[in-house]
Amino acid sequence: MSTAFDHPEYNYKVVRQFAIMTVVWGIVGMAVGVLIAAQLAWPALNFDTPWLSFGRLRPLHTNAVIFAFGGSALFATSYYIVQRTCRTRLFSDTLASFTFWGWNAVIVAAAITLPMGLTSTKEYAELEWPIDILVTLVWVAYVVNFLGTLAIRKESHIYVANWFFAAFMIMIAILYVGNNLAVPVSLTKSYSIWAGTIDAMIQWWWGHNAVGFFLTAGFLGIMYYFVPKQAGRPVYSYRLSIVHFWALISIYVWAGGHHLHYSALPDWAQTAGMVMSLILLAPSWGGMINGMMTLSGAWHKLRNDPILRFLVVSLSFYGMSTFEGPMMSIKTVNALSHNTDWTIGHVHSGALGWVAMVSIGALYHLIPIMFGRKAGDMHSIKLINVHFWLSTIGTVLYIAAMWVNGIMQGLMWRAVNADGTLTYSFVESVEASHGGYVVRVLGGALFLTGMLIMAYNVFMTVRAAKKEAGNAVAAQA
Repeated sequence: MSTAFDHPEYNYKVVRQFAIMTVVWGIVGMAVGVLIAAQLAWPALNFDTPWLSFGRLRPLHTNAVIFAFGGSALFATSYYIVQRTCRTRLFSDTLASFTFWGWNAVIVAAAITLPMGLTSTKEYAELEWPIDILVTLVWVAYVVNFLGTLAIRKESHIYVANWFFAAFMIMIAILYVGNNLAVPVSLTKSYSIWAGTIDAMIQWWWGHNAVGFFLTAGFLGIMYYFVPKQAGRPVYSYRLSIVHFWALISIYVWAGGHHLHYSALPDWAQTAGMVMSLILLAPSWGGMINGMMTLSGAWHKLRNDPILRFLVVSLSFYGMSTFEGPMMSIKTVNALSHNTDWTIGHVHSGALGWVAMVSIGALYHLIPIMFGRKAGDMHSIKLINVHFWLSTIGTVLYIAAMWVNGIMQGLMWRAVNADGTLTYSFVESVEASHGGYVVRVLGGALFLTGMLIMAYNVFMTVRAAKKEAGNAVAAQA
């Protein structure tokens, strides 16, 4: 059924659907995150209920934020960008619809099975085999639709954002299938075909590249389109963007071994992961600088444009987290940071500061267009500004608390007395971490509050757009 907001040339329906669900799943995923953060500060919030325990809700939180919120943002923006930059409609409206309903079916299935304890126990790959098959089918449909759209493009040039999207899609397909190869023993249980150390290496080949391609390459595609658009400036250096692309995708796939320092993984593989992680700093910062320098001559716009602020501050967090990651991969640093809250802080400087904030900025630009208004013409710019400060302050509180906790934990765990015995028990390090856990809850709650404000702003924008469309139809009658 057509609506007043349908575009004569492009498929905006699927973009609208994924854009709205990005906000919905963002609230759900972050609300679960705040709950489990609170459980670490106040364990009674587990309520002695298995389905609400930290161990079951934590994978629900990561899947909801990465794949439900982040994935929906990627679907929405990639479908929008590829149509606009190729000047053609999506290859298949049917495949587009299938990806929307299929992806949301995966999310609902995850929300049911993970609290029940049905899990493969693999990080960022916890879903059991029947759901994995649905994920694969949806993803193949997504890749075919995206590449098919590139193939029928009316614009001879393929804009760099589409290169990042294509690389992210193809690599995630390879990595996800490879890591999730398993032997089913029942409808709800399977065992990986990989064993021992090989299983660990395959897992972190996937796990780190879920970060490298899903949470980095995909969102760089968003950055390369929406930062120039919102700033009203061409990208600073198109040549640098191409160098950034090829360097990033060539190096990132080698870095996963740094998750397995001081493990049974061969020492050469650990060192290779460390070295590649350090080299990765160059293309990461090249991309960050390219995005920042796009604002040359337009820095004054930051005073009055909170949407642009979201996008630019996300680049700052991208630069910070892509410096911190290689630093933490150095074996001597990792000896202190491994298994501490420092790692949690690092992950969330990327997840909240980079991924969430660039997505939010892109959605504020995109959603009004999807409902027949000008780019960024939301119900309230003041509320966007409030959302920006809640997100920024919340992220800083969160990551600072985890940095302090993590370094303290690492130092306490390695402290020894003169006779060689441990100075502190593990329980003492947990007790000392309590203050940081409380601050983390506060930071997460601020970020979640910002998402709730966004939901209200989006709702009011859509309602006003529908009213305007209705009035226009009535005037023509």
